[in-house]
Amino acid sequence: NIVKILTKYWDKFLIDGVGYTLLLSAITVFFGAILATLLAGMKMSRIAPLRWLSTAYIEIIRGTPMLLQLYFFYFALPQLIPALNKQKFLCIAIALVCNSAAYVSEVIRSGIQSVDAGQSEAAMSLGMNSFQRTWYILASTFFIGDLMTQYLIVRGASYLPLEPLVIVGVIYFILTFLLSKLFGFFERRMSRADR
Repeated sequence: NIVKILTKYWDKFLIDGVGYTLLLSAITVFFGAILATLLAGMKMSRIAPLRWLSTAYIEIIRGTPMLLQLYFFYFALPQLIPALNKQKFLCIAIALVCNSAAYVSEVIRSGIQSVDAGQSEAAMSLGMNSFQRTWYILASTFFIGDLMTQYLIVRGASYLPLEPLVIVGVIYFILTFLLSKLFGFFERRMSRADR
């Protein structure tokens, strides 16, 4: 059945599913990293209201289920901003960016705060300003999302729940495996270049 499903619905999985998944991933990583950097900066700020606002945002997002956030952005956001009516993809992308930013901001903040004082002093002696020192220790996250939608479509059309799920699982594994190897390759090249 897996071969039959893959043969009949390959375009749903490999074109629609992977295409939307990679697009959502790119949007989430790019804009999530920007928002996360802003949130991390606010949380480390000397200005108390900025710290409180950032902390409240991070705690609310991290303390509520992702599904609830998706429902909120999908249904409530178009009511708050009428221009987003019938913009399902954009609403989901905004939800993913907001969720990712809350988690990544903590990674960025802890990364910045874990830098040894000696390393900061060494960077300053090389003439790096605060922004440059911070830039070199940022990290981002990779989030994958929309293959599950294609799974639901194929499952509904084929009445087979397990086989499409296996196909989606294999595609997820291949994507994450290849991307982790790619990031590892670049990380090794960058560490060699720093020596």
